[in-house]
Amino acid sequence: MKKYRSEAASPILPWHALYRAALFETDRSKVADRIAEAERAIFAREKELFTAKVDHIEEDLFLDDALYALRALRNCVFHNAKAA
Repeated sequence: MKKYRSEAASPILPWHALYRAALFETDRSKVADRIAEAERAIFAREKELFTAKVDHIEEDLFLDDALYALRALRNCVFHNAKAA
């Protein structure tokens, strides 16, 4: 039974690469697209895990945290843009 291990111990998953790309995007005009792309990948991964017959609780937590961070990023970037 394969368990999701910490980021340092496991290969980067496709959703994680897109998540990191969104977090570290420096071009404000691309942030919204990066966030949307990462969210789609995370939702797709959650759908895969829903039918998985292995323990994936740890990865579920990582996915939830990633979605929370992306929403916070969206709120910060676009709230600041409206205020300016």
